[in-house]
Amino acid sequence: MTVLVTGGAGYIGSHMVWTLLDAGEDVVVVDRLSTGFDWAVAPEARLVVGDIADKDLVAGVIREHGVDAIIHFAGSIVVPESVVNPLLYYDNNTSRSRTLIETAVETGVKHFIFSSTAAVYGSVGSDPVTEDKPRNPDSPYGMSKLMTEIILADVARAHDFKFTALRYFNVAGADPKGRTGQSTAGATHLIKVASEAALGKRAGIEVFGTDYETPDGTCLRDYIHVTDLANAHLLALKRLRDGGDSLIANCGYGRGYSVLEVLDCVQRVTGRPLPISYGPRRAGDAVAIVANSDLAREAFDWKPAHDDLEEIVSSALAWEDSLSRRNNR
Repeated sequence: MTVLVTGGAGYIGSHMVWTLLDAGEDVVVVDRLSTGFDWAVAPEARLVVGDIADKDLVAGVIREHGVDAIIHFAGSIVVPESVVNPLLYYDNNTSRSRTLIETAVETGVKHFIFSSTAAVYGSVGSDPVTEDKPRNPDSPYGMSKLMTEIILADVARAHDFKFTALRYFNVAGADPKGRTGQSTAGATHLIKVASEAALGKRAGIEVFGTDYETPDGTCLRDYIHVTDLANAHLLALKRLRDGGDSLIANCGYGRGYSVLEVLDCVQRVTGRPLPISYGPRRAGDAVAIVANSDLAREAFDWKPAHDDLEEIVSSALAWEDSLSRRNNR
């Protein structure tokens, strides 16, 4: 049995590939390398450069490698960009995912794990949100992911096909073994940007909005270490293979940190001040969102091992430093 990882040359996808290989799985990656890197794919995995919307290519990969499960990460993830260019997100995240799902059904792939997002909820406040809460996305990004969840649910009712959609909260950090991390140039993830600023790769960091209804006026987020998230996928895959039914589950730690708290943590870990500036709110940003992940813990016995903001920040900084050496060679 082989697992197909779409977007496996990207940030979360490359961690997933390593996690699968560490567990003894056979892995093939399909990635068009629009934001990912071929060197980020573990050498034991096979990389096919191509688009998930290319049905003939994907079907050929599935048949050639005996794929029994797909873990789907490929997509666009920048919230402000989705507000400015919604059609891009409905194409890349929804339409292409629909085509991939169709290919899976037509080739007999019965297990599908989808990279969804907490952005499907919109702004829900600092109380941990459960999966049954209303979905009111603040951005086309969140809506594009929600639409794919709906497609998956409809397909699962019509075919011999089971899925798990994991709604991520704010993914951060890097592989503790230093094998991969967030490498995309111009990335907008807060901890990535702060790490670059701390190491002098950016002139500074801008805080977008200080007038939110939160304790310090800045947005509140639940940060999850990317390694814990990859492990959640592995456990979800085992559950599906063992006969588990379709499921939608949150992945987060249940603790919110404000933008300023995260920046304070980066300064504490590095021992140096960050050049911080302040600007207006960005369109599409939720005020506060924190996970209740009881369902994931119960359904597939997920037990986070890296639930510590300083550890998350330290791993991100370590990767950023190693990336500097890689880029300087």
